[in-house]
Amino acid sequence: MNINPSPSVRRLPMTVLGVLFLAVMLFPVYWMVNSSLQSSSGAATTAFFPIRPTLEGYAKAISEQGGNFVTSLTIALGSVVLTLVVATPAAYGLARFRTRGTNVFLLVLLVTQMIPVMVIANALYPLFNTLNLLNDVTGLILANTAAGIPFAVLLIRAFMGAIPRALVEAALVDGAGHLRAFLSIVVPISKNAIVTAALFTFLSTWSDFLLALTLTSTPDVRPITLGIYDYISAQTQDWSPVMATAVLASVPAALLLIFAQRYIAAGAVSGAVK
Repeated sequence: MNINPSPSVRRLPMTVLGVLFLAVMLFPVYWMVNSSLQSSSGAATTAFFPIRPTLEGYAKAISEQGGNFVTSLTIALGSVVLTLVVATPAAYGLARFRTRGTNVFLLVLLVTQMIPVMVIANALYPLFNTLNLLNDVTGLILANTAAGIPFAVLLIRAFMGAIPRALVEAALVDGAGHLRAFLSIVVPISKNAIVTAALFTFLSTWSDFLLALTLTSTPDVRPITLGIYDYISAQTQDWSPVMATAVLASVPAALLLIFAQRYIAAGAVSGAVK
Protein backbone atom coordinates (compact mmCIF):
# COMPACT_ATOMS: atom_id res chain seq x y z
CA MET A 1 0.00 0.00 0.00
CA ASN A 2 1.39 3.39 -1.04
CA ILE A 3 1.26 6.06 1.57
CA ASN A 4 1.63 9.58 0.25
CA PRO A 5 3.48 11.86 2.66
CA SER A 6 1.65 14.92 3.90
CA PRO A 7 2.43 18.31 2.34
CA SER A 8 4.30 19.38 5.47
CA VAL A 9 6.57 16.33 5.22
CA ARG A 10 7.23 17.00 1.52
CA ARG A 11 8.18 20.59 2.30
CA LEU A 12 10.51 19.61 5.14
CA PRO A 13 13.72 19.29 3.03
CA MET A 14 13.18 22.70 1.44
CA THR A 15 12.41 24.19 4.85
CA VAL A 16 15.63 22.79 6.30
CA LEU A 17 17.59 24.06 3.28
CA GLY A 18 16.03 27.50 3.65
CA VAL A 19 16.93 27.63 7.35
CA LEU A 20 20.53 26.69 6.53
CA PHE A 21 20.79 29.41 3.87
CA LEU A 22 19.29 31.94 6.29
CA ALA A 23 21.76 30.95 9.00
CA VAL A 24 24.70 31.35 6.61
CA MET A 25 23.51 34.81 5.51
CA LEU A 26 22.81 36.02 9.05
CA PHE A 27 26.02 34.67 10.60
CA PRO A 28 28.10 37.77 9.65
CA VAL A 29 25.48 39.94 11.34
CA TYR A 30 25.60 37.78 14.46
CA TRP A 31 29.41 37.88 14.53
CA MET A 32 29.36 41.65 14.17
CA VAL A 33 27.00 42.04 17.14
CA ASN A 34 28.86 39.39 19.13
CA SER A 35 32.23 41.09 18.61
CA SER A 36 30.81 44.48 19.52
CA LEU A 37 29.76 43.17 22.95
CA GLN A 38 33.20 41.85 23.92
CA SER A 39 35.97 44.10 25.15
CA SER A 40 39.49 43.87 23.69
CA SER A 41 38.37 41.35 21.11
CA GLY A 42 40.30 40.47 18.01
CA ALA A 43 38.71 39.82 14.65
CA ALA A 44 39.41 36.08 14.72
CA THR A 45 39.91 35.38 18.43
CA THR A 46 36.48 36.51 19.62
CA ALA A 47 34.58 33.99 21.71
CA PHE A 48 31.57 32.48 19.98
CA PHE A 49 29.21 33.80 22.67
CA PRO A 50 29.49 37.04 24.68
CA ILE A 51 29.77 35.40 28.11
CA ARG A 52 30.45 38.74 29.82
CA PRO A 53 28.96 41.32 27.45
CA THR A 54 29.98 44.95 27.75
CA LEU A 55 28.89 48.19 26.10
CA GLU A 56 32.34 49.76 26.21
CA GLY A 57 32.68 49.39 22.45
CA TYR A 58 29.41 51.24 21.87
CA ALA A 59 30.37 54.04 24.26
CA LYS A 60 33.67 54.48 22.44
CA ALA A 61 32.04 54.27 19.03
CA ILE A 62 29.46 56.93 19.90
CA SER A 63 32.07 59.29 21.35
CA GLU A 64 34.45 58.91 18.41
CA GLN A 65 32.08 58.28 15.52
CA GLY A 66 28.94 60.14 16.59
CA GLY A 67 29.79 63.14 14.41
CA ASN A 68 30.29 60.94 11.36
CA PHE A 69 26.96 59.26 12.05
CA VAL A 70 25.18 62.64 12.10
CA THR A 71 26.99 63.66 8.90
CA SER A 72 25.81 60.53 7.09
CA LEU A 73 22.26 61.05 8.34
CA THR A 74 22.26 64.66 7.12
CA ILE A 75 23.61 63.69 3.70
CA ALA A 76 21.18 60.80 3.30
CA LEU A 77 18.07 62.76 4.32
CA GLY A 78 19.10 65.75 2.22
CA SER A 79 19.66 63.52 -0.81
CA VAL A 80 16.27 61.85 -0.34
CA VAL A 81 14.40 65.16 -0.17
CA LEU A 82 16.21 66.69 -3.15
CA THR A 83 15.89 63.52 -5.22
CA LEU A 84 12.13 63.30 -4.67
CA VAL A 85 11.63 67.01 -5.36
CA VAL A 86 13.28 66.59 -8.75
CA ALA A 87 12.36 63.02 -9.68
CA THR A 88 8.64 63.02 -8.81
CA PRO A 89 7.52 65.85 -11.13
CA ALA A 90 9.98 64.65 -13.79
CA ALA A 91 8.47 61.17 -13.65
CA TYR A 92 4.96 62.63 -13.89
CA GLY A 93 5.92 64.70 -16.90
CA LEU A 94 7.41 61.67 -18.67
CA ALA A 95 4.35 59.54 -17.87
CA ARG A 96 1.69 62.14 -18.61
CA PHE A 97 3.03 64.16 -21.56
CA ARG A 98 4.28 61.84 -24.27
CA THR A 99 6.46 63.76 -26.69
CA ARG A 100 8.97 62.85 -29.35
CA GLY A 101 12.22 61.68 -27.83
CA THR A 102 10.72 60.43 -24.56
CA ASN A 103 11.85 56.86 -25.18
CA VAL A 104 15.34 58.03 -26.04
CA PHE A 105 15.49 60.04 -22.84
CA LEU A 106 14.36 57.03 -20.82
CA LEU A 107 17.03 54.94 -22.51
CA VAL A 108 19.64 57.51 -21.53
CA LEU A 109 18.45 57.35 -17.93
CA LEU A 110 18.73 53.58 -18.03
CA VAL A 111 22.23 53.72 -19.49
CA THR A 112 23.36 56.06 -16.70
CA GLN A 113 22.67 53.24 -14.23
CA MET A 114 25.46 51.26 -15.89
CA ILE A 115 28.13 53.92 -15.36
CA PRO A 116 30.49 53.02 -12.47
CA VAL A 117 30.30 55.32 -9.47
CA MET A 118 34.05 55.94 -9.63
CA VAL A 119 33.66 57.40 -13.12
CA ILE A 120 30.96 59.76 -11.85
CA ALA A 121 33.08 60.73 -8.84
CA ASN A 122 36.11 61.51 -10.98
CA ALA A 123 33.98 63.60 -13.33
CA LEU A 124 32.46 65.56 -10.45
CA TYR A 125 35.78 66.28 -8.73
CA PRO A 126 37.02 69.13 -11.01
CA LEU A 127 33.52 70.63 -11.15
CA PHE A 128 33.11 70.58 -7.38
CA ASN A 129 36.63 71.94 -6.97
CA THR A 130 35.70 74.92 -9.14
CA LEU A 131 32.47 75.47 -7.19
CA ASN A 132 34.18 75.06 -3.78
CA LEU A 133 31.99 72.07 -2.94
CA LEU A 134 34.77 69.70 -1.95
CA ASN A 135 34.81 68.73 1.73
CA ASP A 136 31.26 70.05 2.02
CA VAL A 137 28.02 68.37 3.07
CA THR A 138 26.14 70.23 0.33
CA GLY A 139 28.51 68.81 -2.27
CA LEU A 140 27.93 65.25 -1.09
CA ILE A 141 24.16 65.80 -1.08
CA LEU A 142 24.29 67.06 -4.67
CA ALA A 143 26.55 64.21 -5.78
CA ASN A 144 24.35 61.50 -4.26
CA THR A 145 21.24 63.21 -5.59
CA ALA A 146 22.69 63.21 -9.10
CA ALA A 147 23.41 59.51 -8.75
CA GLY A 148 19.95 58.71 -7.37
CA ILE A 149 17.66 60.75 -9.63
CA PRO A 150 17.74 58.49 -12.74
CA PHE A 151 16.65 55.37 -10.85
CA ALA A 152 14.00 57.29 -8.92
CA VAL A 153 12.58 58.75 -12.14
CA LEU A 154 12.41 55.33 -13.80
CA LEU A 155 10.76 53.74 -10.76
CA ILE A 156 8.16 56.44 -10.13
CA ARG A 157 7.36 56.88 -13.82
CA ALA A 158 6.62 53.16 -14.15
CA PHE A 159 3.98 53.51 -11.44
CA MET A 160 2.53 56.79 -12.69
CA GLY A 161 2.22 55.34 -16.17
CA ALA A 162 -0.30 52.84 -14.78
CA ILE A 163 -2.55 55.53 -13.26
CA PRO A 164 -5.75 55.91 -15.36
CA ARG A 165 -5.59 59.13 -17.32
CA ALA A 166 -9.30 59.65 -16.61
CA LEU A 167 -8.52 60.51 -12.98
CA VAL A 168 -6.30 63.43 -13.94
CA GLU A 169 -8.59 64.52 -16.76
CA ALA A 170 -11.58 64.58 -14.38
CA ALA A 171 -9.66 66.90 -12.06
CA LEU A 172 -8.75 69.16 -15.00
CA VAL A 173 -12.40 69.29 -16.08
CA ASP A 174 -13.40 70.30 -12.55
CA GLY A 175 -11.10 73.31 -12.80
CA ALA A 176 -7.88 72.04 -11.24
CA GLY A 177 -4.63 72.94 -12.93
CA HIS A 178 -1.91 70.46 -13.75
CA LEU A 179 -0.02 71.33 -10.56
CA ARG A 180 -3.11 70.89 -8.38
CA ALA A 181 -3.98 67.60 -10.08
CA PHE A 182 -0.41 66.42 -9.63
CA LEU A 183 -0.25 67.27 -5.92
CA SER A 184 -3.81 66.24 -4.98
CA ILE A 185 -4.29 63.12 -7.09
CA VAL A 186 -1.11 61.74 -8.63
CA VAL A 187 1.21 62.08 -5.64
CA PRO A 188 -1.14 60.41 -3.09
CA ILE A 189 -1.86 57.55 -5.47
CA SER A 190 1.88 57.12 -6.14
CA LYS A 191 2.77 56.98 -2.45
CA ASN A 192 4.12 53.43 -2.64
CA ALA A 193 6.44 54.20 -5.53
CA ILE A 194 7.63 57.46 -3.96
CA VAL A 195 8.38 55.77 -0.63
CA THR A 196 10.22 53.00 -2.46
CA ALA A 197 12.32 55.51 -4.38
CA ALA A 198 13.05 57.37 -1.15
CA LEU A 199 14.22 54.20 0.57
CA PHE A 200 16.47 53.14 -2.28
CA THR A 201 17.96 56.64 -2.38
CA PHE A 202 18.53 56.62 1.38
CA LEU A 203 20.17 53.19 1.34
CA SER A 204 22.39 54.08 -1.61
CA THR A 205 23.49 57.34 -0.01
CA TRP A 206 23.91 55.83 3.45
CA SER A 207 26.21 53.13 2.10
CA ASP A 208 28.13 55.42 -0.27
CA PHE A 209 31.89 55.14 -0.02
CA LEU A 210 33.45 56.09 -3.36
CA LEU A 211 31.79 59.49 -3.73
CA ALA A 212 32.67 60.42 -0.16
CA LEU A 213 36.23 59.15 -0.57
CA THR A 214 36.74 61.16 -3.76
CA LEU A 215 35.02 64.40 -2.76
CA THR A 216 36.26 64.70 0.83
CA SER A 217 39.74 64.74 2.33
CA THR A 218 39.32 66.22 5.80
CA PRO A 219 37.89 64.74 9.02
CA ASP A 220 35.49 67.70 9.32
CA VAL A 221 33.13 66.17 6.74
CA ARG A 222 33.32 62.40 6.96
CA PRO A 223 30.39 59.99 6.53
CA ILE A 224 30.17 56.90 8.69
CA THR A 225 31.43 54.68 5.85
CA LEU A 226 34.72 56.57 5.74
CA GLY A 227 34.75 56.66 9.53
CA ILE A 228 34.63 52.86 9.69
CA TYR A 229 37.31 52.61 7.00
CA ASP A 230 39.68 54.84 8.95
CA TYR A 231 38.67 53.21 12.21
CA ILE A 232 39.83 49.78 11.08
CA SER A 233 43.45 50.91 10.67
CA ALA A 234 43.36 52.75 14.00
CA GLN A 235 41.73 49.96 16.02
CA THR A 236 43.31 46.79 14.62
CA GLN A 237 44.03 45.52 18.14
CA ASP A 238 40.52 46.11 19.46
CA TRP A 239 37.66 45.36 17.11
CA SER A 240 34.89 45.98 19.64
CA PRO A 241 34.40 49.70 18.80
CA VAL A 242 34.77 48.95 15.08
CA MET A 243 32.01 46.35 15.21
CA ALA A 244 29.90 48.58 17.46
CA THR A 245 30.19 51.36 14.87
CA ALA A 246 29.13 48.91 12.16
CA VAL A 247 26.11 47.83 14.22
CA LEU A 248 25.07 51.44 14.82
CA ALA A 249 25.51 52.22 11.13
CA SER A 250 23.20 49.33 10.26
CA VAL A 251 20.36 50.43 12.54
CA PRO A 252 18.81 53.25 10.41
CA ALA A 253 18.70 51.14 7.25
CA ALA A 254 17.29 48.14 9.12
CA LEU A 255 14.56 50.20 10.80
CA LEU A 256 13.52 51.82 7.53
CA LEU A 257 13.28 48.46 5.79
CA ILE A 258 11.25 46.97 8.64
CA PHE A 259 8.72 49.81 8.86
CA ALA A 260 8.38 50.41 5.11
CA GLN A 261 8.64 46.91 3.66
CA ARG A 262 5.00 46.88 2.56
CA TYR A 263 5.54 50.10 0.60
CA ILE A 264 8.65 48.62 -1.00
CA ALA A 265 6.84 45.46 -2.10
CA ALA A 266 3.88 47.40 -3.49
CA GLY A 267 5.94 50.12 -5.13
CA ALA A 268 8.38 47.74 -6.77
CA VAL A 269 5.72 45.71 -8.59
CA SER A 270 2.79 48.10 -9.09
CA GLY A 271 4.33 49.82 -12.07
CA ALA A 272 4.70 46.52 -13.91
CA VAL A 273 0.97 45.68 -13.91
CA LYS A 274 -1.84 47.80 -15.24
